Amino acid sequence: MNRRTFLASSLGAAAAQAAGKSPNVILVITDDQGYGDLGCHGNPVIRTPHLNALHSRSVRFTNFHVSPTCAPPRSALMTGRYTNATGAWHTIMGRSLLHPEEVTLADCFRAAGYRTGIFGKWHLGDNYPCRPQDNGFEEVLVHGGGGVWQTPDFFGNDYDGDTYFHNGKPEAYKGYCTDVFFDNAMAFVGQAASQGKPFFAYVPTNAPHGPMWAPEGSEKPYENVKGLREPGFYGMIANIDDNMGRLVAFLKERSLDRNTILIYMTDNGTSSGAQVFNAGMRGNKGSAYEGGHRVPFFFHWPEGGYASGRDVTRLTAHIDVLPTLVDLCGLKKPAGPGVHGKSLRPLLEGKSAGWPDRTIVVDSQRVDELVKWRQAAVMTERWRLVNMSPDGDASRLELYDMQADAGQKNNIAASHADVVAKLSKDYDVWWKLTSGRAGKYVRIVLGGADRRVRLTCHDWHGEGSEKTWNQRGIRTAPAANGFWAVEVARSGMYKIELRRWPEEVDLPINAPYRDARPNRETAVGKAIQAVKARLRIGGVDESAAVSGTDKAAVFRVRLEKGPAKLETWFYDASGEERGAYFAYVEPA
Repeated sequence: MNRRTFLASSLGAAAAQAAGKSPNVILVITDDQGYGDLGCHGNPVIRTPHLNALHSRSVRFTNFHVSPTCAPPRSALMTGRYTNATGAWHTIMGRSLLHPEEVTLADCFRAAGYRTGIFGKWHLGDNYPCRPQDNGFEEVLVHGGGGVWQTPDFFGNDYDGDTYFHNGKPEAYKGYCTDVFFDNAMAFVGQAASQGKPFFAYVPTNAPHGPMWAPEGSEKPYENVKGLREPGFYGMIANIDDNMGRLVAFLKERSLDRNTILIYMTDNGTSSGAQVFNAGMRGNKGSAYEGGHRVPFFFHWPEGGYASGRDVTRLTAHIDVLPTLVDLCGLKKPAGPGVHGKSLRPLLEGKSAGWPDRTIVVDSQRVDELVKWRQAAVMTERWRLVNMSPDGDASRLELYDMQADAGQKNNIAASHADVVAKLSKDYDVWWKLTSGRAGKYVRIVLGGADRRVRLTCHDWHGEGSEKTWNQRGIRTAPAANGFWAVEVARSGMYKIELRRWPEEVDLPINAPYRDARPNRETAVGKAIQAVKARLRIGGVDESAAVSGTDKAAVFRVRLEKGPAKLETWFYDASGEERGAYFAYVEPA
């Protein structure tokens, strides 16, 4: 970096703050797109001209890490805290819910007078107190759960012409999902600008997460790419690139480009592109190896002095985003749990000499209860201590010297026992810091701010949600069950409806399902033969007969204030049982 660029970057943010100009912020995070799924990172196949152009004029953090799957990196991104400490360490099983004590980026911006909006994938809870509107966002347009077509999403959605949740209410939209989310984000930005308000727009796309339903025709250029099992994966990325081009042009047309911080990143390693190009890394989505958690992070802000391309190679992570934006935007974080990350401002300003050689840990829990050492990576600038064990067997530690072996091919743990011991001690400190919510539940509130609560089996604790986390699972009707961890806000009578199909489908419990419009999901909606329903919560344990025409088994019961476990069953004549995939609860 030359002297002129250094001075611009070191003085720009301070000058913007001194002039009283609050920078706008747009944070785009895509789903399952890895470091190697970009042309600017050397992928020889994929076409990403707009992202390549953004890369050329951004500060690029090339050693930036996240948790390896979906919801966990979002909880760290939103809070500046390690995933496990926030309560959201899995993607299902009631463990993707953000603890209500957490303070989010949106909370910080909203407290400072910013307009705040989210457009796309939240994946940190679909019910109070975990929804985006409960966590600082005033304008909310999201699908349900962790993706379009997952169980909490509006039933029958298939990426195009779908119904999403706008400020808590279902609303139909025309067009492809990514286009819809960018369209509405730009409308929000335009409205905030016309009001003279600074804005924070969070655009977490569900694409290119599976199923690989790309916009029509976008997958064609990739149909014969060797190693690419699903051409729609690259087709969805190409569509994201088009939308990034539209966004950049929109900001320029509205003269908003100079004082808008634009961040582009992804939520974990590639799900489908590793066999084509993985930037020399080992592993992909879900892995504790580098390919599971090292992701792109582009930072662009002309007014702040960050508009020319350069790389920052120091170790950084998702936990650093909140403190960085709080610092650069002059925000005051509301009271709450302590932040684990560091402001990246010194690195943005070229002051890497004073940056410490820190230890950062990421892991992939994907279980109901936390397991120490489960699929973890302990990272310093030079070393990676990796444990791929699903049961946390600490005897399976692997050590890699990233300076000599970036592809993590040679495990040298046996010859560097001192390094293994040091990093193991660092992990123990991290575990103590982040595991305080182990064994505790983030509870969905009944009878609270959201009068009528829609529970889905996506949030069941136990193994049942592994079979019913998406709409294909609901259609095929597995004999699965679990329980919801809930909190009854006040004592009184409640109406609880147990359903096999969600309310919007309006079908009897035992009926098969047929799509009302053409749908990309081809699984048949299987009929069941339930004859009895059962509900258990607190001291209540009641059963009711189910007829062939019943759309729901309805119970009116008295619930006492406090924490509870809500369990449900549908039984057929042979005794086979499954849980109610959907339950609706409201004060009676």
